[in-house]
Amino acid sequence: MPLLLLIAQQSAHADLWAFVDERGVTHFAAEQTDARYQLFFRGTQFDSSRDGSQGASRSPGALPAAGPRLLAFFDISPDYKRVKHHLRASASHQGVDYELLQALIATESGFDAGAVSPKGAIGLMQVMPATAGRFGVAADARRTVAQKLVDPAVNVSAGTRYLRYLLDLFPGRLDLALAAYNAGEGAVQRAGNRIPAYKETQNYVRTVLGLYAQLKPPAPALAQRAAPGRVRMELSGSALNRGNLPAARVAPPQNVTEPNPNE
Repeated sequence: MPLLLLIAQQSAHADLWAFVDERGVTHFAAEQTDARYQLFFRGTQFDSSRDGSQGASRSPGALPAAGPRLLAFFDISPDYKRVKHHLRASASHQGVDYELLQALIATESGFDAGAVSPKGAIGLMQVMPATAGRFGVAADARRTVAQKLVDPAVNVSAGTRYLRYLLDLFPGRLDLALAAYNAGEGAVQRAGNRIPAYKETQNYVRTVLGLYAQLKPPAPALAQRAAPGRVRMELSGSALNRGNLPAARVAPPQNVTEPNPNE
């Protein structure tokens, strides 16, 4: 069995936890990192009568106990709708699965173009200015690299180029490419080409792979998903980086333009 298919099938069996914050943004995690998280998806199926918090009191904005569609927030989130054409363009140009970009951005920023992490990662794909510089984003007389990264077109283009580089650096190992996106390729290499022993990175990889497997499951999982008795959950809003929660927001530029390929 191809390794990527094996990883996708294994991640489809992983539990996913989530909570909705006061802004209506959904946070995902591979484990219950604090009391706010509720079980969103268990393995390849979710039975609301078994796995939901039936009858439990919930604060405003908490996850619903059940709902008709898994990850339906992609269909209703205005933040996602505003930028999905940038995902399509970059996925096509770089040869990266669109669903992988969806899963990564949902985990990184919850499709919040103005998200800034405590470590200084910016925008939809939480790109560090230094990393953007490596992949062609340069300051000019009008904007710094950091300011450019708030532009969804520039951010998704630079982030996808970096992800493509990592996929090529760790061929056939999507798990290592994602670990490198979170912790840096040097950390993965120093760990002997394994996922580093950082809990945040390990959870990050599991979360992205889990979402990716649900957005683009292998054929056996699709057949199980269609079977009677499977219940899916609906969330409002979108996911937020549960490892690098944004500390601040910066306003997106008024005139968003497509990135210059020569930047």
